[in-house]
Amino acid sequence: MLSVADLAKRHSGAARPVFSSLSFAVAAGEIVALVGESGIGKSTLLNCIAGLDTPETGAIRIGRAQTDIVRLDPAGRAALRARQIGFVFQAFHILPTLSVEQNIAVPLLLGGVAANERAQRIEALLARVGLSGFALRRPATLSGGELQRVAIARALVHKPGLILADEPTGNLDPRTAGEILSLLLAQVRAEQAAALIVTHSQPLAMRCDRILTLTAEGLR
Repeated sequence: MLSVADLAKRHSGAARPVFSSLSFAVAAGEIVALVGESGIGKSTLLNCIAGLDTPETGAIRIGRAQTDIVRLDPAGRAALRARQIGFVFQAFHILPTLSVEQNIAVPLLLGGVAANERAQRIEALLARVGLSGFALRRPATLSGGELQRVAIARALVHKPGLILADEPTGNLDPRTAGEILSLLLAQVRAEQAAALIVTHSQPLAMRCDRILTLTAEGLR
């Protein structure tokens, strides 16, 4: 479902690359934890996979068709994200002028899902992330943990084939974090999707199928 081959990234003006020669794959139905020191490039790697940043070299093939997102133009990358990628950002990126349900609906609107089905999916996911009754709330009225759950619901609502998550439980208490990870695991298994999760949480990483460690020398 995800195949990364010989990937390299260097920030403009930097003396050394963020990473180079990275190669790995995540299979359908598999959830992989990505760990490593702060600043080592984990979030940059996720952004490259999602087509939000551009690597210098390498290929990133996504989905059953193994489309190389690196080779697509900006419009093609956006279209691939809308269809096949769910991204949980570390900073949430919840739109402040929209309600909770409107934020979650964004991927469904981009995918042309009918209004009745949108409403059903959103209601079901709000219940699963513990936010029943929050549909009309505004982001400014929510806690950090509640915003995190909205972000996770938005990433899952269009049933993507690839889920990318940057510290998805970082603002949650241990019990809620465990429940949210169980939700992610269940979604991956049910949809035969793949997930790559950046985390500093050892308990979260240990529940994943596999752990990749990003170091200055590469992946191990």
